[in-house]
Amino acid sequence: MASYNRVILMGNLTRDPDHKQLASGQALCRLSMASNRQFKNRQTGVMVQEVCFVDIDVWGPQADSCNQYLNKGSNVLVEGRLKFDTWQDNDGQKRSKHFIVADRVTFLQGSATASQTDEQQVSVAKPAPATRPKAVAKAAPESTNSINTGEVAFKDKPAFEDDLPF
Repeated sequence: MASYNRVILMGNLTRDPDHKQLASGQALCRLSMASNRQFKNRQTGVMVQEVCFVDIDVWGPQADSCNQYLNKGSNVLVEGRLKFDTWQDNDGQKRSKHFIVADRVTFLQGSATASQTDEQQVSVAKPAPATRPKAVAKAAPESTNSINTGEVAFKDKPAFEDDLPF
């Protein structure tokens, strides 16, 4: 029998990450996320907002990164698999829940850590256009009262002119 278990969710963290270093040396970071869905109720015509709260387990080096760069309110995209866990609580009651085991956590713009992650992202410089005019520094008049304003004079070509009446 074929099966497929893949989950992709985007939302905001509802609390700060909970990071643990297990006895095996493996890092575990537990995240709690809220994902919103907004829709219009067909019967009443009122906009309804539905919130889904999800627990996420992140393992290994990515767990360390999540702990370092994420906090409550951070906007994240999580890719992983759904897992069902069962256990007995202190009262002997059988408990269970579904949660996500993350394969990848992407830190998104607009989050509380956007300014931190922007500094760490590698940007690719685009080459300047070939027709870009070269800047020539404007010489400031030499006097004791003048201050160099740092203005730049460009040597541009004159605007295109034609003989059309409009």
